[in-house]
Amino acid sequence: MLQTMQQDALDLAAKALDIFDVTEATQIARFIKKEFDITHGPGWQCIVGTDFGSFVTHCYGCFIHFHVGSLAILLFRGSAAPDMTNHQPKQFPVPALESVKS
Repeated sequence: MLQTMQQDALDLAAKALDIFDVTEATQIARFIKKEFDITHGPGWQCIVGTDFGSFVTHCYGCFIHFHVGSLAILLFRGSAAPDMTNHQPKQFPVPALESVKS
C-alpha cells in the first residue's frame, strides 16, 4: 500500500477513536471503510477488533493491518469477482506502488 494511503488509514483510525469508544468496533470499521471508499474509490473492507482471524483476497497494494493499542485494524480493497456476462474479471484502478529502495 502506498505510504500516503497508509497514513490515511492511520489518520482515519485516530479520528474514529476520537469519535467512538474503543468498544464500538463495528462503528469504527464502518467509519474507516466509508471514508476510504470516498477518498480512494469503492470496494474497501474494514475489520476491527481485539481477537479475530482473517483469510481474505485483496487487490495488490491495497492491504494494511495495524494496531492502535490493543485494537487491530485490517483494511483492504477486495479482489473483484469475475464478471459472468463475458467471463472476464472486472477491472478496478489500483494505485501504482512506489519503488522499494534497498
